[in-house]
Amino acid sequence: MFRDLVKANRSYRGYDGSYQIDREKLLSYVDLTRYAASSLNIQPLKYHIACEKEEVAKILPLTKFAARLAHLHLPHEGMNPTAFIVICQDKNLAPNIASFQRDVGIVAQTILLAATEDGLGGCMIGSFSLAELKKTLNLPENLEPVLVVALGRPAEKIVLTDMKEDGEIGYYRDENDVHYVPKRALKDILC
Repeated sequence: MFRDLVKANRSYRGYDGSYQIDREKLLSYVDLTRYAASSLNIQPLKYHIACEKEEVAKILPLTKFAARLAHLHLPHEGMNPTAFIVICQDKNLAPNIASFQRDVGIVAQTILLAATEDGLGGCMIGSFSLAELKKTLNLPENLEPVLVVALGRPAEKIVLTDMKEDGEIGYYRDENDVHYVPKRALKDILC
């Protein structure tokens, strides 16, 4: 059921490092993005797929996971994602990066829902070293990385909870490393 798929699509920060995602599966996720909505139908987004261990290892230190849990080093040792899809904007097609952020969210969610349906998981990462990533991937000047999507087989437990009485919505981990994500109630998001 679609509701279950949406609820299962979490921001994972721990993966089974022994599970490799093959390039064909990643290509199938990117192929789905061609059918997603795009502002003015310009379709300025391009994708760099990384699933080779060496390239994944070069990208990982250029990303930052779980800013709210800065005291933890996530992912934990041995629990790294095994693939990345780097979403880039082709500035030759659309020079204004800000104008297409909606498109970026739509395609990232499309990729993650497809991965979730396959029993995989991922995390949208907006905090990354732009210049270093562009250099590492040897991207041409016109391609600007705008979002990094980490992917792999999830190896952590994430629990959705109701927002606390004090209104705190920050995610947190307990002593067993279970990740809790408070959510606002439906009544709290209606205008």
